[in-house]
Amino acid sequence: MADDQPLFISNRGGRLSRDAVERIVHKNVALASDRCRTLKAKRVSPHCLRHSAAMELLHQGVDCTVIALWLGHESVETTGMYLHADMRIKEAAMERTKPVDAQSGRYRR
Repeated sequence: MADDQPLFISNRGGRLSRDAVERIVHKNVALASDRCRTLKAKRVSPHCLRHSAAMELLHQGVDCTVIALWLGHESVETTGMYLHADMRIKEAAMERTKPVDAQSGRYRR
């Protein structure tokens, strides 16, 4: 797909605006909240969906550089925030490095 071709197309055949994407997300969250009541208390935005997709790719083992390219980040360091935000990845790394006699689990004060 060329850079000048829209990913999401409006009913007029042009690029879908940011506002239109937000309206579509909010409309569908409202519909889904009838079945999933916990959605009513959550703020779901296009950015939230983008972040969730990136985190899911990370959990599936997709390399951070690939995710950075997919998200359009100019730098892989920008995508590094996903690594810092994910406790499952941190716990998996700790499991691989812990001494044999150490108990597993999260640190709690």
